[in-house]
Amino acid sequence: MPSDAVALALTFFLACVSATFFLLMRCEGKGRAFGPRSRSWALLVVLLTSLLSAGGALALTLLGRHVPNVIMTLGIAAPGGLCLSRIREGVPERRSVYGAAPTLWLGWLLARMNEGMAEDKLEWCERRVDDSWHHDELILAAHFYHDYLSERLPDEDRKRYRIRSLLQDVETRVDIVTLIDAHAPRSRVVAALKASRIGREARYQRSLDDLGRLGARLEHDARRALERLIAAAYLARLYRLECYTPPLRRMAREPAEPTGTASPRWHP
Repeated sequence: MPSDAVALALTFFLACVSATFFLLMRCEGKGRAFGPRSRSWALLVVLLTSLLSAGGALALTLLGRHVPNVIMTLGIAAPGGLCLSRIREGVPERRSVYGAAPTLWLGWLLARMNEGMAEDKLEWCERRVDDSWHHDELILAAHFYHDYLSERLPDEDRKRYRIRSLLQDVETRVDIVTLIDAHAPRSRVVAALKASRIGREARYQRSLDDLGRLGARLEHDARRALERLIAAAYLARLYRLECYTPPLRRMAREPAEPTGTASPRWHP
């Protein structure tokens, strides 16, 4: 009947809206569900979930001879299962194979979407870290991004993303790398490493006999800490964060004054 068709179409539309809302809730603080690499998987999750919700509601209505309003109620409520995994995080649960089988397709789609979200975040962060930056430029960049986040994040998010700790991680590692590049005595490098809070990490202890390898590992970890600092801006949806440009390079990019034009002078 026409009324049933309208109710079914409206149910599918509202199910799509509901699925999108719950999917965004599920991805809150994890990344962009509809980013460049995750958009297609997210749309598949929304469409398939909405189709199953509307189809299941229609089947139940036809079998039970209920009023068409039941279709809309079930169609809107069913996609709420998308955020159940987020609500139940940290709660141990033993699931049987038979219980997991009906939602295996949804878990597979969500896994592909999460992979796309991770790739989008990594690419976004890597664009804001230049591999050609020197040690002092790495520290300046870390302070630039830290100050940007400090001005825009509430206290709770600053503690949650540990932006102050990440800044210190960059500074500590780069300082020790600078000592190594300056050919400081090994005893001084070891003392500086042990005096820091990263001195007890096994991967650094194993490299004390080869300062070159230690410096390369420290610099690599410093860049990764800087990327995690930038990732805090991504997770907080501060997508307008621009890439840091060192002062000397910024001056080189500024257009020079046209030749042949005299600077204005004041005459009495």
